[in-house]
Amino acid sequence: MKSRFFSTSLGSVSEIGLGCWQLGGSDWGEVSDEKAFDILQASAEAGVTLFDTADVYGAGRSEELIGRFLKGGGANVRVITKLGRWGDPGWPANFEPAAIRAHTEASLRRLGVGSLDLTQLHCIPTDVLRRGEVFDTLRELKSEGKIRGFGVSVESMEEANICLDHSDVDSLQIIFNIFRQKPIAELFERAQKQRVAIIVRLPLASGLLSGKFGPTTVFAANDHRNYNRNGEAFNVGETFAGLPYDRALQLVELVRSLVPPDLTMAQMAVRWCLDYPAVTTVIPGASSPDMAVQNAAVSGLDPLPRELHSMLVHLYESQVSGYIRGPY
Repeated sequence: MKSRFFSTSLGSVSEIGLGCWQLGGSDWGEVSDEKAFDILQASAEAGVTLFDTADVYGAGRSEELIGRFLKGGGANVRVITKLGRWGDPGWPANFEPAAIRAHTEASLRRLGVGSLDLTQLHCIPTDVLRRGEVFDTLRELKSEGKIRGFGVSVESMEEANICLDHSDVDSLQIIFNIFRQKPIAELFERAQKQRVAIIVRLPLASGLLSGKFGPTTVFAANDHRNYNRNGEAFNVGETFAGLPYDRALQLVELVRSLVPPDLTMAQMAVRWCLDYPAVTTVIPGASSPDMAVQNAAVSGLDPLPRELHSMLVHLYESQVSGYIRGPY
């Protein structure tokens, strides 16, 4: 597993991390405790040193499971979490200093640590980011040792650039994949100049770019790929990259025609993300230990050919970009 520099407080982290949304068991179907621990263990053994979670994943379950894993010996793993979407007190009170502090303390308890490696504002409203008071609260928490650093998980490039106006933001977490290429032109150069880490979520576009879904694929009732296809519960961009499912399946077939014979579509999709130097770490989720190991192995693959990159850019510009819905 190769590493890339993240921040002064975290140092370097594995360029493939583990997204832990699915461990909450509330938005990607059921995941047992045993299976969750197997996924965490397989990831760590494969060289993954960064787990990304959030307080709201499974109403704290993802953090609790990771905390138990850390207690059992996962000390070499950096855990980054998020806050801002918890239901109590809810929006807009979540962005008041007292609520941010309470949610930070709750994450510390669930993870069983004295200080959070990194906390991130979790896709909060653009106007709240623009006002900036939330950053002042995070600075206070950092000065008190409750957190070592802070970043922001954003939905749009507008939000990302608002955050970059704050020179002490350590990281930005963005949706970036073959179907969502806007960050290349609108974010990467500035983030590199400011030495801000880029965390890529949903590199497989909610699994679309695994190439395993079809018109008859059935998702569990509590899987967002079932209940949020059109943004019914939260930003539609978090589900299938904001693409209408039927159109997305057509696009997957176009991507499939470009996959090199020695790679799977999923390997190509994650490798594509890593080929951009501005990217610090990619955090695919994993629904099984085998998938976690396969994700981690992409770090050892060669970069994709330039010609393939050019074809994927053309595909995005000519066939994909016009269909993307939601903030972007």
